[in-house]
Amino acid sequence: MEMFQKLILLLLILTASLPGLGFCYSITKGPANATVLAGSEARFNCTVSAGWMILIWLSKGSPVLSIINSQGSVETSDRFTCQNYTSGNEFTSELIIHNTQLSDSGIIECNIQQPSENNFAFLSVQVNGTLFITNSTLTVKENKTVDIVCEALGWAPAPDITWMANDSFIDKSRYVNQQSQGSNGLHNALSILTLTPTDTEVLTCLADIEALPNPQKATVTLIFDNSTTENSYSNDNGNTWTIVLAVVLSFVGIVLLITIIVLVVRCYCLKERESTYQNEIR
Repeated sequence: MEMFQKLILLLLILTASLPGLGFCYSITKGPANATVLAGSEARFNCTVSAGWMILIWLSKGSPVLSIINSQGSVETSDRFTCQNYTSGNEFTSELIIHNTQLSDSGIIECNIQQPSENNFAFLSVQVNGTLFITNSTLTVKENKTVDIVCEALGWAPAPDITWMANDSFIDKSRYVNQQSQGSNGLHNALSILTLTPTDTEVLTCLADIEALPNPQKATVTLIFDNSTTENSYSNDNGNTWTIVLAVVLSFVGIVLLITIIVLVVRCYCLKERESTYQNEIR
């Protein structure tokens, strides 16, 4: 089948190149650039005017699918298929690339063996990697500065990383982003956010590439710990209660001492009176 296709293509190319046959068809609307996520489909449309004989789709210079006017589509791979439409005098071929891979990125060409300026498009396949913050919660003492690290691994291209605090974007001056080359054409990124918290808040790290409909997110809950102030307050209260207790106990001691003295004096006086009375009787 592949050899048969090549022979047909060669015959049509030679025929189309012969002078005086009056072929005047052209591409009226060529394919448009596309950016997709790896694993998804990529679609390209090419519309030609009446009289066309052959339409060849090429990926990075290599033929992947052909449509012959008199015979229909000739597909050589399950990953490259097409859907064809006719409207009036125009014919449209839609190339579908299934399960796109990073290696598919490059020039997509619609070729009808006629000069054309709009028969090229660029396919960009991007990879959505992983994004994470090591800790889901983090406790920070009052007046302490903390660095929070967000890592993005296995992306293509390297993602744009931003931060949010309680749904509000954080100024870029408060974090530093770094990028590095990974393996298999993928990229890694690192973002370090530095802040001195004054309250408990939820921090969100966002990684974005063009093909993603929404940025990928990783969150951490920053717990503000002001226990030092609370302990100081508790200590002050404890000291106050200690002083009050000492004063109360001192006062009670004095009253008790006076009561004892009064009782001793009264007992002494009673004994004296009893002794005097006994002497008078004798």
